[in-house]
Amino acid sequence: MTGLARGQGRSHALGFARLGADIAGVDACDDLASVPYRLASRRDLEETAEFVRQLGRRTAIEVCDVTDRGRLFAAAKRAHDELGRIDIVVANAGIFSVAEAPSMPEATWSDVIAVNLTGVWNTVQACLPAMIAGGRGGSIVMTSSIGGLRGLLHCAHYVASKHAVLGLMEALANELAPYGIRVNAVCPTNVNTPMIHNDANYATFRPDLPVPSAGDIIEPATAMHLLPTPWIEPEDVTSAVTWLASAEARFVTGVALPVDAGATTKVAN
Repeated sequence: MTGLARGQGRSHALGFARLGADIAGVDACDDLASVPYRLASRRDLEETAEFVRQLGRRTAIEVCDVTDRGRLFAAAKRAHDELGRIDIVVANAGIFSVAEAPSMPEATWSDVIAVNLTGVWNTVQACLPAMIAGGRGGSIVMTSSIGGLRGLLHCAHYVASKHAVLGLMEALANELAPYGIRVNAVCPTNVNTPMIHNDANYATFRPDLPVPSAGDIIEPATAMHLLPTPWIEPEDVTSAVTWLASAEARFVTGVALPVDAGATTKVAN
């Protein structure tokens, strides 16, 4: 699992641990200049590992950037050596930033593509040898977004990366089916994490205010959805991820599952 130090990743790690899984994973635990909010810290990662251990599960969790192929492949090998098998891969690491297309800095584009798309590819490729050699099949779940299903304003780089994740998911669902490996994606709407709750994103929702706050975006964020909520919780996404990885979804593959309070279905007013 990637990006498991906090937010959705931590929720997924704990959700799988409660179901009896040992947890291997990585998080970069470092900020990026192009990202307008603080990313997870080493302390966050250590806390996640401790929470998993308190649930009685083993861990192989370490600091690693998903864009660093060499370190990521080594981390996957160590995880397999320590825990004995890799059955489920959750490619969750992702970043978000706001930028207008005509003035988007090169680093803003390249950082999002590197983490959100290439990082997913690196994660899957690092784990596939152990999954295939294990001969037990398995499940890969990628984190896309409602931005992978529709166009969103002020984040062309993010939308491009999340659309590409769905293309990768469909291609791999076809290629890996002979090994019994299912490949799916979740497409969340706004999730109650720092990716949504930061000043840059607040300003995108409420450009009419000089310094908008979380409370100021509740109305426009709720208006995105059919169901009456401005955002969902990480645990709502975890429920979808753990289901997609479970035997209950044993014949589900190649699916982009919205967890979006109806955002992608809603008809524009």
